[in-house]
Amino acid sequence: MWDAIWTGARLATMTTGGAPYGAIGTADDPAAIAVAGDRIAWTGRVSELPGAPETLAHAVHDAGGRWITPGLIDAHTHLVYGGDRAHEFELRLNGASYEEIARAGGGIRSTVTATRAATEEELVASADRRLAALCAEGVTVVEVKSGYGLDLDNELKMLRAARRLEERRPVTVRTTLLAAHAVPPEYQGRPDAYIDEVCHRILPAAAEAGLADAVDAFCEGIGFTPAQTERVFQAASRHGLPVKLHAEQLSDLGGAALAARFGALSADHLEYLSEDGVKAMAEAGTVAMLLPGAFYCLRETKLPPIDALRRYGVPIAVSTDCNPGTSPISSLLTVLNMACVLFRLTPEEALAGATRNAARALGLQESHGTLEPGKAADFALWDIDRPAELSYRIGPNPCAGVVKAGRPVA
Repeated sequence: MWDAIWTGARLATMTTGGAPYGAIGTADDPAAIAVAGDRIAWTGRVSELPGAPETLAHAVHDAGGRWITPGLIDAHTHLVYGGDRAHEFELRLNGASYEEIARAGGGIRSTVTATRAATEEELVASADRRLAALCAEGVTVVEVKSGYGLDLDNELKMLRAARRLEERRPVTVRTTLLAAHAVPPEYQGRPDAYIDEVCHRILPAAAEAGLADAVDAFCEGIGFTPAQTERVFQAASRHGLPVKLHAEQLSDLGGAALAARFGALSADHLEYLSEDGVKAMAEAGTVAMLLPGAFYCLRETKLPPIDALRRYGVPIAVSTDCNPGTSPISSLLTVLNMACVLFRLTPEEALAGATRNAARALGLQESHGTLEPGKAADFALWDIDRPAELSYRIGPNPCAGVVKAGRPVA
């Protein structure tokens, strides 16, 4: 006996090689999905079931004709932080650039000050409010970066706060150490010395405590050079941690190719990505993580090379980049719309970017991102007529229910 089965559904399995969206079932010939424990046990049409649903499962749920997709995955966020940067939003609208604000002590550094002043409890509480909005839209896995502490104690504090979010919401949290996010004030003018601190103290401590699932860095003119980034990646490799990279957001420093050389899970932003960088990512299997919220909020005009990414077969993921400065967005559905309108993704590409390819960007492709037997029983039910509506509408939330690890939670 299965633990539960949902009948009367239409499934967007997001598997490849079949119908668009990996769709199974129609209004006249509905589909079903069964779970055993915390795993998917069966998917297919109701007419293909080996018996009556009530003889096959302990609990039978009627999906009422709704679409079911994999639980959404927000694979690049900065959910844990103190304060906000609404003042800088005003400055940008009055003509100041992101770089000018950062060099004047704003940007990441202003959030560092507020984050260092916040207690761990305060960070958990504020992040939980943002996470609640994501979970209400069918998000069941979220990545959370550090990077606003920029010293040993506060980076670990951020990672602990991120881990604790699992205690509050039905969500899987993957944590990423982003200590190489900016040069902290006490290391002003001494970036190499700070990279020493990251490589020899902060990163080893996070690894030893089991607080980081991956390591990230900001490779940019206002961040760190490729050489400094490589040192961080080498330290991550010594501790057995996979890497990812903020790359080519404001300029082309060859960060994506560097990330690919280290087998990075993803390279993120990529507005200034070159064709050589695309080729390197394709060869390494590195995911292109697109962040249209930051593109929108910074009023960027240079588009990521979408056609080249498609041509070379680079998996494309989409995320909110939820952060206080450049993407204060806690709606993944809104970002799917932005990905289509601003970056010209198709609705199917956008949804794949928040399911199948987002799972790959977190190294979870074997367990998440599609509706297949053996994978995590994380899925969302939607009051929609077709999957394209998830990236079409702005504002309404059509999520009608969420199942996490085989159990209905909303």
